[in-house]
Amino acid sequence: MGRMHWGGGTPTILAPAMIHCLAQAVKAVFPPTDDWEFSVEIDPTMVDRAKIDALAAEGINRSSIGIQDFDPLVQKSIGRLQPFDITRACVDDLRAAGVRSLNTELVYGLPHQTAARLQDTVDRVLDLDPDRVALFGYAHVPWVSKRQKLIPEEALPAEEARHDLATLAAARFTAAGLTPIGIDHFARSSDGLERAAATGHLRRNFQGYVDDSCATLIGLGASSISRLPTGYVQNAPATAAYVQRIKAGQLAGARGHMMTEDDLLRARAIEMLMCDFRLDRAGLCDRFGPLAGQLDAEIALVADRFGNFVTVTDEALEIAPAGRPLTRIIASAFDAHVPDGMRYSQAS
Repeated sequence: MGRMHWGGGTPTILAPAMIHCLAQAVKAVFPPTDDWEFSVEIDPTMVDRAKIDALAAEGINRSSIGIQDFDPLVQKSIGRLQPFDITRACVDDLRAAGVRSLNTELVYGLPHQTAARLQDTVDRVLDLDPDRVALFGYAHVPWVSKRQKLIPEEALPAEEARHDLATLAAARFTAAGLTPIGIDHFARSSDGLERAAATGHLRRNFQGYVDDSCATLIGLGASSISRLPTGYVQNAPATAAYVQRIKAGQLAGARGHMMTEDDLLRARAIEMLMCDFRLDRAGLCDRFGPLAGQLDAEIALVADRFGNFVTVTDEALEIAPAGRPLTRIIASAFDAHVPDGMRYSQAS
């Protein structure tokens, strides 16, 4: 095993004894490689030194802390109270335990968020000295996430303000020495993500941007999704159903999708755009042969719709720097599985 990541919820709700039990059970089945990475999503409000020491004993070498915003009003409006001093103490405990690498996640476009408030949050995050930062845009989709109905829509920044918030945060992270990675990440030069981006080895999966080139990602736990070279498998989404399958000695998968060659082609094209802002037509031809020509219609469509922001040649489709905020929309043109009538956040 080259990578183990605990996330998708709040792993630090586990007691130290359970942390040891889970880590040792996984490592018994998938022995770690010499250069393995063990990363854990940590909630500073639900962790203490005993839990951190347990994780350190099991080999954690990268921590990830979701912050979103440090402003008290913004936190109250989204129901996520996480004071800076508690986060600071958590980071200090992690580093005292020998966990040097730190990821942080921020969100722009939150209710009551202003330039001054976000700037203060960014400055506090920089004070934590993270190796890697993810800067995500808040997607308001209450028809999907019912708890978002509690979010005061009138307090959400307008689209132009959202753009300004994203630009402000990106500029401050870049000025602080972090390199922009893809559409929403920043990393220090010492971080593997930055090296992968610089050498053309950046990849993107369910965990976001990664420097892991392994084609297999095994998901453990209810609702988790595994990525295999031939497709996807999702475990039973309800915890009770997941546990029942395991106790019965059955596989936990409840549904899946087998990738066709066309799926694999489109997935690689989308990954190229999301990682490198460049669809390498020659590279796709080398890997998929004549099948790569099936993307010609989408390439022509993108060139027509986003002509001022893309350049198309026989070798590649490239997104200009001014068009990079549109990368997700441009990449979606190559997705053959977008459901009809899909509704998105207004500012997505």
